[in-house]
Amino acid sequence: MMMNVRIHGRGGQGNVVAAYLLAAAAIEQGLYGQAFPAFGAERRGAPVVAFVRLSKQPVRRRDQVRSPDFLIIQDEALSHVPGVLEGLAPSGRVLINSSRDSETVSQEYGMPMTSLPATRLAKEHLGRPVPNTALLAAFLTLTGTFPVEALIKALGDRFTGKVLEKNTNLINAAAAQVEAGSWKEQLHAASA
Repeated sequence: MMMNVRIHGRGGQGNVVAAYLLAAAAIEQGLYGQAFPAFGAERRGAPVVAFVRLSKQPVRRRDQVRSPDFLIIQDEALSHVPGVLEGLAPSGRVLINSSRDSETVSQEYGMPMTSLPATRLAKEHLGRPVPNTALLAAFLTLTGTFPVEALIKALGDRFTGKVLEKNTNLINAAAAQVEAGSWKEQLHAASA
């Protein structure tokens, strides 16, 4: 009855913020959410991992997500780092920030992956290469866990004005780039 998500990124990409936003959006929808990071050196560019658990029941586990149902990779270069792709549930899915198409990326790694040019979209809409919001919008659209409006609401608790407006535009652009509900089957397998 719990969905486990592991997010891999680098310092400065909004990895930890992404985890907290996803949990906050879940809570906004009446679910239980838990998010926390794990990182070594706190510096820009250093690898960062964040964990998210979403459930209809209270979340009591407090350990790292070792067997995620879903992986979100904010920097494609990290997919070559040992351990990043490990532990993915048999029915799990990977969303990766890449300018290459999903088929090419899937063939390279030998597993189904959905790619999104999140950095490019972020630069276009935010003027900064921060892919977290775009990837979360794509993730919610793919899984249908809850509507992207919940993510916009969670962002509204952190940002206002132009920043919120730009992020809302980014969310809508990212959501339009993936097939809505195409991961629903995996979502049901994860929550079974």
